Amino acid sequence: MNTTDRPTIAAKPSTTSAQVDATALITARIDRLPPARHLWWLVILISLGGYFEIYDLILMGYVAPAMAHSGILATTTASFFAFRGFGAFVAATFAGLFVGTLGLSFLADRYGRRAVFTYSLLWYSVCSAILAFQQDAAGLLLWRFAAGIGIGVEIITIDTYISELVPQTMRGRAIAVNQAIMFLSAPAAALISYLLVPTTLLGLAGWRWVILLGAGGAVVVWFIRRPVPESPRWLLRQGRTAQAEQIVTDIEQRIERTLGRPLAAPQPAPRSATPPTTSFARLWHAPYRARLIMLIVFNLFQAIGYYGFANWVPTLLVQQGIGVTRSLLYSSLIALALPLGPLLATTFADRIERKWTIVGSALGVIVFGLSFALLRNPALLVVSGLMVSLFGQFISVGYHTYQAELFPTPVRSRAGGLVYSASRIGAMFSGFLIAFLLRNFGVTGVFVGITACMLMIVVPIGLFGPRTTGLSLDRIAH
Repeated sequence: MNTTDRPTIAAKPSTTSAQVDATALITARIDRLPPARHLWWLVILISLGGYFEIYDLILMGYVAPAMAHSGILATTTASFFAFRGFGAFVAATFAGLFVGTLGLSFLADRYGRRAVFTYSLLWYSVCSAILAFQQDAAGLLLWRFAAGIGIGVEIITIDTYISELVPQTMRGRAIAVNQAIMFLSAPAAALISYLLVPTTLLGLAGWRWVILLGAGGAVVVWFIRRPVPESPRWLLRQGRTAQAEQIVTDIEQRIERTLGRPLAAPQPAPRSATPPTTSFARLWHAPYRARLIMLIVFNLFQAIGYYGFANWVPTLLVQQGIGVTRSLLYSSLIALALPLGPLLATTFADRIERKWTIVGSALGVIVFGLSFALLRNPALLVVSGLMVSLFGQFISVGYHTYQAELFPTPVRSRAGGLVYSASRIGAMFSGFLIAFLLRNFGVTGVFVGITACMLMIVVPIGLFGPRTTGLSLDRIAH
């Protein structure tokens, strides 16, 4: 509906200084919005797209035995790089994610957040649906790689999209809610796999239905997300001021109707004499070069530390003297931190400076990780493991917000894709590293390695990370 057809509760704000242009005024109107129900609804709709990234990653471990049982993939192989092993399936997934985040994240900067957000999820759905009907290893790997590309583009676009749609006072909480919704897919994937993997329906093995449900759910989300508007900040950088004005006006009117009163007047900042860069090449100069290097190092080591624990929890519990059956039960209890952590983070995400949230959480992983290595009591092991996962989720909420804030709007998605791609390399490398440490140094060696990774987070972020909490995106960019 055209916003001119709706009654306006309050007059539109007018420019009071010659130094303030239309872009600054519209940006100020976004940043003064209260955290109203309509904004949270937009965050939820966008987050549903990310739900399927986590669902897709989690289901790998649950469908692996069934794929091996079907004879398409083998659990282990004689050759390290054998393409018929399940390891190749995992590698194809992360290779696709790497290509999507590094090679195609520029699409959201060129064609818009909404378009790329929509079509990357549709791409994932189509590729996953084709994947579910493959009958040989080559077909599985090809379409798994293709689906991973769509997911890689999607998750970077989501961080950018949310950070630009919401005001500066709720960016941290918005990303926390986004992460909570995404990680709710973890128990869902476990339950669906538990119910379907052992079965055969309509002539299709249960593991194929697990994949098809992810693909089908993504299509449903594609339709219900259609009310989400394009990012006004991106439109402004494209010179489409009238369209950005219309979207912001629509959001304001919806919020005013909910509140029953006019919104406060915006306070636009004077236009800067040195506008933020619109060139990706310019990011390799100060001040952005230091931010790129800092976040590349951060993403590489946080992924090793995060996946080094998350993917190995049952194995680590067995090494600590817990039986296999009980280790799976305890692992499920520890996994409760996946959606719980982001929900808890909503209470402080916009109160504590972002960089110190990341640093403090990394220190928490170190303390409880080393405790996990030294303990043998089952209850204390579960508590320590739960706390490691909880602080890991706090890190996730912090950096997903942080890396979307540190770069200017015209290249935000591409810069985010570049730094985030390092986490895909770290995730692929983590399995080899943890296996080496566990074999040669035991559980204590694993957590000494994770401690080293966490320190590689603490040092660059703590020493070189700029402050961002509560600041406008334009101010951070300058």
